[in-house]
Amino acid sequence: MFEKDGPSLWELAVQALSSTERGYDLLAPKFDHTPFRTPDPILQRAAAEIGPPLSIDRALDVCCGTGAALRALRPLCRKSIEGVDMSRGMLAEAKRRLADAPGEAEVVLELGDALDLPFRERFDVATCFGAFGHIEEHDEGRFVRSVYRSLKPGGRFVFVTADPPPLTSPGYWMAKGFNATMRVRNWLISPPFIMYYLTFLLPEARRRLEQNGFEVEVREGLFDPPFGRLALVIGTKA
Repeated sequence: MFEKDGPSLWELAVQALSSTERGYDLLAPKFDHTPFRTPDPILQRAAAEIGPPLSIDRALDVCCGTGAALRALRPLCRKSIEGVDMSRGMLAEAKRRLADAPGEAEVVLELGDALDLPFRERFDVATCFGAFGHIEEHDEGRFVRSVYRSLKPGGRFVFVTADPPPLTSPGYWMAKGFNATMRVRNWLISPPFIMYYLTFLLPEARRRLEQNGFEVEVREGLFDPPFGRLALVIGTKA
């Protein structure tokens, strides 16, 4: 599950007992050696679906982490790729890892809140990968509106998600058990560490987007095993 250079169980425990921001500051140097980082085949296929090289001016990756999606997006952009994250540690790793990223677009990294992005009609494309579990269900509408404001008219919000797993599957109950454990942890310990599974799944994600002004396309069957359950969602700002 973890590569040899990944975090120890003790380091993961310390992270889980910290705030979300502090936890990811601690995890940042080893994050790319964990299963939490979105795999490159998913990012590369998503980038290919967005368009060919130099086909857009600016792209934004929300909750950019160590910059993996920005690396895939940079060849598509003529002007800039921009990443926002709440963790200074993750942004520091992104700056280091993007130093040799292919492409010529300017790389801009900014500390910020995904629920209150400071942009207005700036980007042709916004993406978010592997971060929906850090957004509480009651904040999902606010998150979608924040992304919507950041996009130009006709701009696209691109991400991957899946249908809910069957109630009879072991994965469903493992995820539910993890979520219950985290809710107890957050009830007992402050500040909270926000990380939940089974979030922003279809068809709820489609509903959230359509409620907030997006026209939604879902592309299935794009990803090879073991990622075949994933669907690419493209929300276009009407």
